[in-house]
Amino acid sequence: MSEPRLCVLLLAGGASWEADVLQALGQAGIVVTKRCVDVPDLMASASAGGAGVAVVAGEVPHLDAEAVMHLLGHDVRTLGVTADASLADRLLRVGVVETCAPEVVSVVDAVQRVAAREVVADPGPDLGPQRDRVSQRGRVVVVWGPAGAPGRTTVAAGLADALATADRQVVLVDADPYGGTLAQHLGVLEEVSGLLAVARMANLGTLDDSAFVRCCRRVGDRLDLLTGLPRADRRVEVRPGVVGTVLDAAAALGTVVVDVGFGLEDADLPLARDRMTIDALEAADEVVVVGSAEPSGLARLARGLVELRDVAGGTPARVVVNRMRSTLGWSERDIVGMVEGYAGPVPVHFLPEDRATVDRALVAGRSLTELGESRLATSFEQLASAMFPAAAAPAHRLRSRRAGTAR
Repeated sequence: MSEPRLCVLLLAGGASWEADVLQALGQAGIVVTKRCVDVPDLMASASAGGAGVAVVAGEVPHLDAEAVMHLLGHDVRTLGVTADASLADRLLRVGVVETCAPEVVSVVDAVQRVAAREVVADPGPDLGPQRDRVSQRGRVVVVWGPAGAPGRTTVAAGLADALATADRQVVLVDADPYGGTLAQHLGVLEEVSGLLAVARMANLGTLDDSAFVRCCRRVGDRLDLLTGLPRADRRVEVRPGVVGTVLDAAAALGTVVVDVGFGLEDADLPLARDRMTIDALEAADEVVVVGSAEPSGLARLARGLVELRDVAGGTPARVVVNRMRSTLGWSERDIVGMVEGYAGPVPVHFLPEDRATVDRALVAGRSLTELGESRLATSFEQLASAMFPAAAAPAHRLRSRRAGTAR
C-alpha cells in the first residue's frame, strides 16, 4: 500500500516564484490542494483539513500570530518564503515554523523538512525580543482583588507612584478586561489605548522596546502608563497569551505594576472574559491582593484568597486591606488572623480611610505624592519599602509631571 502524499496549501500573493514552485512541488510528488487568495482564505482552507503545510509568501498582508496559531490548531504548519532577513525574523516571532529563500530547491526542501517535523514541533509565537529574565528583567507586580470595588485601581496607582518616587523606573499597566480607569486617575487624555496598540504589534511580531515606549504615556519623571481598554467589548482584540508578552516587554524597562479585573472564571477557556486577568496573574512575580475593611469586603477577600490560590499557584502574594478605620470595631490583629486562616502566613498591610485625599487626587487627575503629605501617601511608601526594601526614599519628594505626553 502506497504512503499518503504530502498535501500543502499555497498563498503566494502573486509572487514571481509561484509558477516555478508549483511545478517543482508537483515533480517532487507534493500535492498543492489549493492556491489561496488571502490569509482568511488560507485559514478557511486549513479548517477543511487534509493539508499539513502552508507555504506563504512573507510579504502577504495580515499574516500574524493569530493566523499562524489558527493554522497550527488544525495541524497545518506554516513555511514563510522571503529573501528579506528582517521579514524572516518577524515571521519566526509570530510562530512561523521555518523560513526559506524563494528559490525552487529551497522551498521544496523546506516543505519536506516542515512536513517531516524535523524542526521544533508546533512552536508558540515568540512575540517579543529575548531578554535575560534574571539580570535585566524587572519584577511584575499584579494588583488583584475580588468584586465589590475594594480599591484595586487606587492601590495600583498609589503603589506605582510610591515606587517611582523612590527612584525606580516603573511601568503602570492597565489590564482590566472590563475597561480600565487608570488614565482618568492620572489625568491622561486617552486618545488611543496603549494596551491595544501594543497587543496589535505583538500579534504582528513587531513589538520591541522602542515600540513599547512609544505606546506609553509619561506621567512622572520615572513613571510611565500603558493605558487600558476604552470599552469592555474590545477585550477580544487582546489575543490569549498577549498580556504575558506585553508584561515581559514592560519588565525590560523597569518594575511593572499591573491593574487587573476581579474575575477568575473559566480559567481553562482561551476566549474567557477574564483571560486577560488570568494571563497577567500567570506572568506575575508577586500578587498584591486588595480587600476593603468592611464586613462584606472582608468576606469577599476571604473567598477571593481561596479562588486566587487555584489560579496563581505558588506565586508570592501579600494582602492590602484598604479603608481601615477604628469605627469598624476590630483591630488589625483581628484581620490578620482572619487572612491567615484562609491564606496561611502572608504579609498583611493596611491603608487608612482617607477619602478626602483620594477625592482630591481623582478630581485633579494627580498622584498622591503631588498633593503633599497625607496618611495614605505615607502608607503607600511603607508598602513600597516593604516590597522593595532598596526602594526606600525621602518621604513625599515631589516630582514634575507631563501628564498625557507621549514618550
